[in-house]
Amino acid sequence: MSGSEAGAAALHPETRLVHAGTMRSQFGETSEALFLTQGHVYDSAEQCEARFLNKDPGFQYARFSNPTVSMLEQRMAAFEGAEACRATATGMAAVTAVLMGLTRVGDHVVAAQALFGSCRYVVEDHLPRYGVESTLVDGTDIASWRKAVRPNTKVFFLESPSNPTLEVIDIAAVAALAREVGAFLVVDNVFATPLFQRPLTLGADVLVYSATKHIDGQGRCLGGLIVSSEDIIQTHIQTYLRQTGPAMSPFNAWVMLKALETLPLRVQRQAQSAAIIADWLAEQPGPSKVIFPGRKDHPQAEIIARQMSGPSTLIAFEVPGGKDAAFRLLNAMKLIRISNNLGDAKSLIVHPATTTHQRFTPEVRTAMGVTDGMVRLSIGLEHPDDLIADLAQALAA
Repeated sequence: MSGSEAGAAALHPETRLVHAGTMRSQFGETSEALFLTQGHVYDSAEQCEARFLNKDPGFQYARFSNPTVSMLEQRMAAFEGAEACRATATGMAAVTAVLMGLTRVGDHVVAAQALFGSCRYVVEDHLPRYGVESTLVDGTDIASWRKAVRPNTKVFFLESPSNPTLEVIDIAAVAALAREVGAFLVVDNVFATPLFQRPLTLGADVLVYSATKHIDGQGRCLGGLIVSSEDIIQTHIQTYLRQTGPAMSPFNAWVMLKALETLPLRVQRQAQSAAIIADWLAEQPGPSKVIFPGRKDHPQAEIIARQMSGPSTLIAFEVPGGKDAAFRLLNAMKLIRISNNLGDAKSLIVHPATTTHQRFTPEVRTAMGVTDGMVRLSIGLEHPDDLIADLAQALAA
C-alpha cells in the first residue's frame, strides 16, 4: 500500500477489502490494473540476476508473481491481519500446496474425518504416495485428536464448518494441542467465509480458501488462497509454489479483487437469508433434520457462539426416503439450480452422496454424516420469500 492507503491496519475490515494492497501505475487508475503479462524485462543483466536471487524487489515471471495477483494477495493478508498470502489456481491447489509443503517423507498428518471429498483424497491417498501417513479423527472430539498424535505428527488439518455436514470444530482447542505437540494447524475456512471466522486469531497457523466460492461469489473464476506468516510461507510453501506452478491467472486475480469490494454486502445478505430459510425448513413436516450454524439446535452451538461472528450461507437438511426422495426434491426445483458449486449469488442445491462425496463407500459416508437423504443448499442473493416458495413446492413434490 502507498500514500493515503498507509496505516490500513487501523481501518475497518470492509474498508480494507476496498483499498488494501492497491498499486497504481503511472496512469493513476482508480480501478486496480490488470497486468496480462507472462514475463518482465530488466534494465540490466545485473538487475535480472538480483531479481532471481531475491535481492532486488520486483517481478520476474507470472508463475512466480504478478502485479495484479500480488495486489490480491496483499489485500487478503491485510484483511486477515496476516503477514503473507499466496494465490493459487484453485482451492484444491492451495490445500495440496500447503500439505505437501509442510510435510516430508516419514511425517504424519491428523485430519478431521468430515472433509470435502477432494481434501480427503489428498490426505488419504495422495500424501501416502510420498511417504506421509495420515489418521482421520472425529474433529469434534479433542480427545480423538490427542489419541491420534504420534512422535512424527507434523500437521493437523480441518475444515470448520465442514462440507457438507456443517460440523463445527473447536479451533482454539485443536490449536492449543497442535502447539503442545509441535504441529502446524491448517484450517479450511471456506464455509465460514473470511467475514464470520478468524482462525488465525484462534491459534491456526495456515488458512486455505477456495476463492472460487464466496470471494468470487458470482460463478466466474477459479482460485485459491493461502494465508499465513511470512516465515511459514517462505520456509515451507513458496518454493513448492514457484517450482510446481499452480499459479493464479492475473485475470482471475483481477476478478477476485473486484469481488472483495462487495464481499461483506453479499455474504451478510446471504447469511441473513440463510437464517430465515433454515428456520422455515425446521418448521416444515418434510425435512427430518436441518443443520445450520446459526440455529440454537446446532450440535456445536456453544462453540459457534465463541468462535464465529455470524453463520454460514450453507444449510444442510435431510429428507426421508433417501436418494430417490432427494432426487425428486432437486428435480422439482424451479428457481434454485442443481450445482456442486457454493457461495454463489445464485442459490444452488446438490446431493453430496452422489457428487462431492460419491467416491466413498456407504459406510464411510455414514461415518462422515453424509446420508443418502442429505442435500446441501447454498443460499444466494435472491429474495428469501422467493426461495421459500420454491422450496415449498419442491418439498410438496
